[in-house]
Amino acid sequence: MGFTSTRAFGLFAALATVMIWAVFLLATRFAVTSSFTVEEILILRLVPSCIVMAPVMWSLGVMPRGLSWPRAAMLMFGASAVFPYVISKGLAYAPASDGGALAPGMLPFWTALAAYVLAGEIPGPRRKFGLALILCGAFLVSLWQIMDGMSDGTWKGHLMFLTGSGLWAVYSVIFRQSGFTPMHGLVIGLFWGALLITPALLIGGNVNFAHANFKEVAIMVFLQGFIIAILAMVLYSYAVRLLGAAQSAAFGALTPILALLGGIALLGETVTPLKVIGVILVAVGVFLASGIVGRTER
Repeated sequence: MGFTSTRAFGLFAALATVMIWAVFLLATRFAVTSSFTVEEILILRLVPSCIVMAPVMWSLGVMPRGLSWPRAAMLMFGASAVFPYVISKGLAYAPASDGGALAPGMLPFWTALAAYVLAGEIPGPRRKFGLALILCGAFLVSLWQIMDGMSDGTWKGHLMFLTGSGLWAVYSVIFRQSGFTPMHGLVIGLFWGALLITPALLIGGNVNFAHANFKEVAIMVFLQGFIIAILAMVLYSYAVRLLGAAQSAAFGALTPILALLGGIALLGETVTPLKVIGVILVAVGVFLASGIVGRTER
């Protein structure tokens, strides 16, 4: 494969990844406000994807060896179960357009903070400016709800978006330090999430699929279990390999915008100029914080 075709596939993989991230927010928001509970969504994400990836688990292994128990637990349950649950729970309270800005949008900010605390990494001036824009944009996205008197319950969703994004950032730093490949990290999370979290969700009693028919369940299995849990991870891994981490991360700037547009067009979400400005600030901040501008700086 030549350089041009290789780069083209990398660009396609990065674009497809951010589109899937936006689909996760939109589809989950629709699901948890209609036919599914958050616990049902998580089971449909974990169990089918675990079954499909079983041969890879057998090949790579599922024990996060060489890590302390807190770090191992983060790899075992974080990305596969805890973060999707927290963010999905947030989508039961707040719009997907808010989730796009406050979950994936805030990820570079939390990641930079976690990298500083856990690894002593200090971002350069351009990245600092991008992080400041993200923080300002996120503030506007949350503030508009309160100013319009529409904050009843929505603040819970915002808090969960920020919590899920922050936890994901800690996971990202720990995963980077672990030395595991993305595929190995994926199967470790799927195995332990399906093995231990699924029974806990079933025992919790909020899983009966009483309001969903077979077609809706099948669609959610396809979206959550295969497209979001597996395909997005594989595509992003290819994008990083072919384009580099900085350029791949820059595509993440599209997620808040896609979630905003999708929320308006598909879910009928209400948007004010203040919120639009906030989302744009987050998107620009994500682009700058990715490090693609001025790659020589840390």
